[in-house]
Amino acid sequence: MKKLLLTSLFLITFLPVFSQQINPLIVKEDFENQKKWVDSIYGNMSLQEKIGQLFMVDVFSSAPKSKTNQVKDLIQNQYIGGVIFSKGGPQRQAQLNNQFQEVSKTPLLIGMDAEWGLAMRLDSTYAFPWNMTLGAIEDTAIVRQVAKRIGEQSKRLGVHINFAPVVDINTNPRNPIIGNRSFGEDKENVTAKALAFMRGFQQAGVLGSAKHFPGHGDTEDDSHKVLPTIDHTRSRIDSIELYPYKKLIKEGLSSVMVAHLNVPALEDKLNYPSSLSKNIVTNLLKGELGFNGLVFTDALNMRGVADFNEPGEIDLAAFLAGNDILLISEDIPKAHALLVNAYREGTITEERLSHSVKKILYAKYKVGLNEYEPVDSAYLTEELNTVNDDALYEKTMENALTVIKNDQAILPLKNIEEKKIAYVNFGDDSGEHFLNQLQKYADVDWVKADNLDGYIQKLKNYNYVIMGFHKSNENPWKDYKFTENELVWIYEIARTNTVILDVFARPYALSDLKTATNFEGIVLSYQNSEVSQELSAQLIFGAREAKGKLPVSLGELFPVNTRYQTKSLKRLQYGTPESVGVNSYKLKKIDSLAQVGVWADMMPGAQILVARKGKVIYDKTFGYKTQQKNEAITHTNLYDVASLTKILATLPMVMSLYDQGVLTMETTLSEMLPEYKNSNKADVTLKEMLSHYAQFKAWIPFYTHTLDTITKQPSKKYYSTIATKKYNAQVAENLYMRRDYQDSIFDIIKESDLRSSKGYKYSDLPYYILKKYLEEYYGAPLEELVQNTYYSSLGASHTTYLPLNKFSKEDIVPTEEDSYFRMQKVQGYVHDQGAAMLGGVSGHAGLFSTSNDIAKIMQMYLWKGFYGGKRYFKPETLDAFNTCYYCDEDVRRGVGFDKPQLGDVGPTCGCVSMTSFGHSGFTGTFAWADPEEEIIYIFLSNRTYPSATNRKLISSDLRTKIQQAIYDAIIY
Repeated sequence: MKKLLLTSLFLITFLPVFSQQINPLIVKEDFENQKKWVDSIYGNMSLQEKIGQLFMVDVFSSAPKSKTNQVKDLIQNQYIGGVIFSKGGPQRQAQLNNQFQEVSKTPLLIGMDAEWGLAMRLDSTYAFPWNMTLGAIEDTAIVRQVAKRIGEQSKRLGVHINFAPVVDINTNPRNPIIGNRSFGEDKENVTAKALAFMRGFQQAGVLGSAKHFPGHGDTEDDSHKVLPTIDHTRSRIDSIELYPYKKLIKEGLSSVMVAHLNVPALEDKLNYPSSLSKNIVTNLLKGELGFNGLVFTDALNMRGVADFNEPGEIDLAAFLAGNDILLISEDIPKAHALLVNAYREGTITEERLSHSVKKILYAKYKVGLNEYEPVDSAYLTEELNTVNDDALYEKTMENALTVIKNDQAILPLKNIEEKKIAYVNFGDDSGEHFLNQLQKYADVDWVKADNLDGYIQKLKNYNYVIMGFHKSNENPWKDYKFTENELVWIYEIARTNTVILDVFARPYALSDLKTATNFEGIVLSYQNSEVSQELSAQLIFGAREAKGKLPVSLGELFPVNTRYQTKSLKRLQYGTPESVGVNSYKLKKIDSLAQVGVWADMMPGAQILVARKGKVIYDKTFGYKTQQKNEAITHTNLYDVASLTKILATLPMVMSLYDQGVLTMETTLSEMLPEYKNSNKADVTLKEMLSHYAQFKAWIPFYTHTLDTITKQPSKKYYSTIATKKYNAQVAENLYMRRDYQDSIFDIIKESDLRSSKGYKYSDLPYYILKKYLEEYYGAPLEELVQNTYYSSLGASHTTYLPLNKFSKEDIVPTEEDSYFRMQKVQGYVHDQGAAMLGGVSGHAGLFSTSNDIAKIMQMYLWKGFYGGKRYFKPETLDAFNTCYYCDEDVRRGVGFDKPQLGDVGPTCGCVSMTSFGHSGFTGTFAWADPEEEIIYIFLSNRTYPSATNRKLISSDLRTKIQQAIYDAIIY
């Protein structure tokens, strides 16, 4: 039993651990199989083949054939044991991998330096966040997931060992080669992240390699160029640099890479590289620390060791020091010959040789090379770049973002209606995605200037400045510092403005700040990737929480582990479908459906948005403003949303009054408007008329009474081509109606007949009445009421009545070539004739908006009256209006909201829950929210252009087919 336990311990400390709960009997059986394979391979090897196993040669998959043929020669003639792939592409690497393995007598151990993913070396592959970014994450399970995915991608490409994690503790901010590659400067944090990385690799079935032993974190030199010195005491090295290794070795570390460092406290020889030191490799690593796994040298062509001796001599010295694998030798044939000769002369014993070669063979067995299979190149690139990778990247970056200064809780930004916000960008990389995301929450202006005075003058008009410092995200070694000018400018701008500084670079960029007192808020976003920019903007506006902590110290300003955790204000997030349980590939069916809609002339173009669980996961535009295809639809183009006005403008104002107790479901029309007291509508209740159960007519074509009976043109009695005191209700370009005729419209509604019996009949008339009631109750126009009560604080800055007062015509999608009333292209003016006659503002139509803005309002409904840190009405108010009170009467409607069909025909796909609600609009719009699946679906189009007689969109059920595609894409 004792022997069995020792065997188990050996396996745990040397080989990758796929389960911490190892059954000793299974281990014994597996070990016996391994031993049998290893002994068989070793026993049939010549001395030259055994020596060859010690070498791992590097190759670029992008290299010409002449270079790759040299590697083949080394495999066939020097019997090398492995290959480390470097720059190139995945398909080419897979081909070379298979070719190399085919000519090798013993399967090759394939390695890569892929610390943050295969993209560290290869094009067309995935780049995960750098270690410094991961070091900011508190939840180590996320780091393990990242490592597992990197391991899976490595394995898919035929890579058996990934030379990661870097466990160097970066205590020197000026370290030129580690820096972002380190998890930070806190030994506990570095160790925790390294353990998570190691376990992730183990789960994926690949070997990891802790580096750079005994610790490369506190140096200002690059061992690729010189031999750096670690000038610390043995006590300090033992407590800091060696700390992670001790922990990892106990947990089953597979491999260690030994650095080229001068460490006087560990090696007496003057300027003697650690990779060649028996004291460091054998006595310390293997002896004192008890490491039994594979020991790699760092690359032997690095100047930190290559300048020490001649090629070949270096390799021999490294092997005699205790290393198992000689990585990237400068001259393998020469080194191979020297090692063979050393063996024959007795300098290398059989015991020493077999110790290393058998460890290499055991590792090969453990990674499956006893049953080698070539890399399958089919769908390789696709499988190395998946939507799940995107979801994991999003999750990782979200948890890393760190707030290190938050004076007076400036973050997240609240009460945005009170703020005039500018964005100023510094650095040498783009902040486009950051700005675009900021603008999804509020009006944020990009302020640019050539000098400090220009910035100071322009920024006087703003009370908040968001400053983005954007540096290259290409690799972790790129320049990260502020220029001297930038340091002066940001200081002066922050002295005169309220500033939030967001740094999209390594944290050390802030080390050059002389003071941070001028800044109210500082955010560390670590990297300038598109996702990092977008998530950081979401954090600033309270859609995401700040969860990260500073992994390094930044002088006296910010000690290591500085953090301010912020709470969500519940604003819409933006992210990946998979992060909320939706399949991206299935969701793409929307693309094809929408494109068919454009091609089949159902509409010129469209905006389509899908959100789930408070996160926008699909937001695309299709087609053009018109069939002439001159201008493509953009996300900020405004659509006439037609009857969506009912639930986006009038209804929320009514709900606010209901919430305050001013209105009830049983409030009658005569109680709201005294002029209705003696009318046939006096006793109609709010509940009845908003449920379309009040016997109202469907609509009244008011405009027909104002046309010339002969010409069928707008009558001069009612209209003028210029604005005057009398003709001041604009209904279209250069067309103004008599303001007093609006009283006639309301009189006609009041005197109109009711239908003979109660029953469902959709009608616009209640919303004309409610506009009048709301304006009289508040003493203000409806357009101002909704703007001040809802849109400004929601950040719905592209939602408005009378859009031409705020936007150019080019920003607005046209709705019709009107040949029956206004006799012109209707663009920027409400399409609905009755709303136009009321000056463009009515309770049933007149609102213009974008899909993103409508999603905010619908999300506020899903959150039952709460959004952006503000409660607009109580949850029970939403429930009251989202109730079908007359379902027994075959009326599907809620109070104001449309509801799913009760039978086979209705407004939805039939796949939504009965608690869902929404509305559709005549111009080709649709908005729907489902509380049970937490889904919002917005569809905006101008199907009425050029003619409202085009009913292809309606007859095709395109909108409901898209809704079905959304529900079909739900995973969980």
